[in-house]
Amino acid sequence: MHHLIWSAPAAERPGTHLLIMLHGYGSDETAMQELFPSLPPGVTGAALRGSFDVGGTFGWFLLDPTLDSDPAEVLQAGTELLATISLLERQGSFTGVSLLGFSQGMAMAVTALRLRPAAFTSAVGLSGFVVESELLAMAEPLSPRIPFFWGRDRADWVIHPDATAATGRWLELNTQLTARTYPGMGHRIGAEEKRDTAVFLRRFASATQKNKVTE
Repeated sequence: MHHLIWSAPAAERPGTHLLIMLHGYGSDETAMQELFPSLPPGVTGAALRGSFDVGGTFGWFLLDPTLDSDPAEVLQAGTELLATISLLERQGSFTGVSLLGFSQGMAMAVTALRLRPAAFTSAVGLSGFVVESELLAMAEPLSPRIPFFWGRDRADWVIHPDATAATGRWLELNTQLTARTYPGMGHRIGAEEKRDTAVFLRRFASATQKNKVTE
């Protein structure tokens, strides 16, 4: 079970939509709290902490500056994340589950989606990337193709152009993509991007049909 912070107290969660929020590399769950005020009514955020120790901060799997990683390690992290999501969903009466990830957290959100595409209503990826996986690609394109919001700065110095291009291709093929860019934002979550994320979540993260995440 991951450490986490809720955007709402337990008494206010039943009947809302669960949004799993995943931070970037070298950070922790508190970084996602800045998005809590932007969450629309009816959406409950659960900001999780990655289980990979990065010298006192946290990530989801080992990452080098070129964004390379061990595919097996990424799949293991994704499987552990799905187990946590299953546990959280069983603890509350949620109407469905969506994903939101920043930077490496976006890579984790996409990995969870690739492992269990029918489990999620929508997804948001901010200033992040998609990890290459020949194993997961064998079952793609995904079905269903869920709504996906992708926000970034074209001049982001952390996510290199090859990773961005590969991410764009994957999202076009596997999701119902809404893509936005924010000049001058850099590698962070900007105010305009927060507003656009809220609009997207208000539209798509409000399903009334309960989506079960099964083990």
